[in-house]
Amino acid sequence: MNDTIPVRPDERFDEARLHAWLKDKLPGADQPLQVRQFTGGVANLTYLLDFGEHQYVLRRPPLGPVAKRAHDMGREYKVLSVLHQAFPKAPRALLFCQDATIIGSPFLIVERRQGVIVRKSMPPEFTDIPDAPQRMSQALIETLAEFHAVDFEALGLGDLGHPEGFISRQIEGWYKRWHAAKTHDLPVMDDVYTWLKAHQPPSPPPTLVHNDYKLDNVMFDAHDPGRIVAVFDWDMCTLGDPFSDLGALLTYWTEPTDPPYMQAIAQMPVGDHRFWTRQQLVERYADISGRDVSDVYFYHALGLFRLTVIAAQIYIRYVRGQTRDERFAGLGAIIPLIARAAHEVAINPH
Repeated sequence: MNDTIPVRPDERFDEARLHAWLKDKLPGADQPLQVRQFTGGVANLTYLLDFGEHQYVLRRPPLGPVAKRAHDMGREYKVLSVLHQAFPKAPRALLFCQDATIIGSPFLIVERRQGVIVRKSMPPEFTDIPDAPQRMSQALIETLAEFHAVDFEALGLGDLGHPEGFISRQIEGWYKRWHAAKTHDLPVMDDVYTWLKAHQPPSPPPTLVHNDYKLDNVMFDAHDPGRIVAVFDWDMCTLGDPFSDLGALLTYWTEPTDPPYMQAIAQMPVGDHRFWTRQQLVERYADISGRDVSDVYFYHALGLFRLTVIAAQIYIRYVRGQTRDERFAGLGAIIPLIARAAHEVAINPH
């Protein structure tokens, strides 16, 4: 259980009440329950439900008020209840509970996948595999292209979103959320917003969009860094412009030559020349998907703009005392740097 910790005191719930609700709904749920908390992630809370021979994962929104339509467990359930049929790397959703009296919020239960998640450092399982970073890079971008090729209509997900005007809504929506979450003014955010509105390219035909696709949201086979066994965090999945996922991936990616403020926001090991460059990722995506990637810099800038707002939303919850997770204490200093990175990509795209 080295990927879990005891549940943080402020993020506990009534385990007995949950156990009683689950008893007749899942195989093995009539056995004693042990609850632990997964350590990764900075927004939705994820718990391991251990019934001995059977284990499940519970996901719920973060504590305190959340942005409208964010952390949508119902949406995640709708997607994961069918997506595994066409995209086996998506864990299967088993239950959804809208009754907030059970644990304090809506939640869903999904199957547990076993493997390795790569975060800020190379996991021990891969340290003796010299080409592990290259294999992870290739698997990550090829899985994204595979996901974007899913026939969403055949799965009954054609009503998941409104692709027309998707990017315009992203720009306006994240700018509105910025004003709701910021702790102080950042004129550079206004500049990036103006640039995005003026440089929006035409979107390709719509696909399913994950909306938070990055290295630490996938799980690798513990014995094969070139094989992804799961993709996580589906609560923002919708229909829209596939390049927004590519831009998000570039946003969280890093290269050894990046300035310190870019490396500070990376969700992956930094300083390792063996990982593919952003350009290599983009070229491989273009090869597989057949899409024209000449406007990818716009989506990279949009991704950084969005990440600035996400960081502000997390930080203001910490400032207000809605979470006591000390990982969030330093976000106040990071937010202006992410905004600066967005501006740099916008004005110096190549």
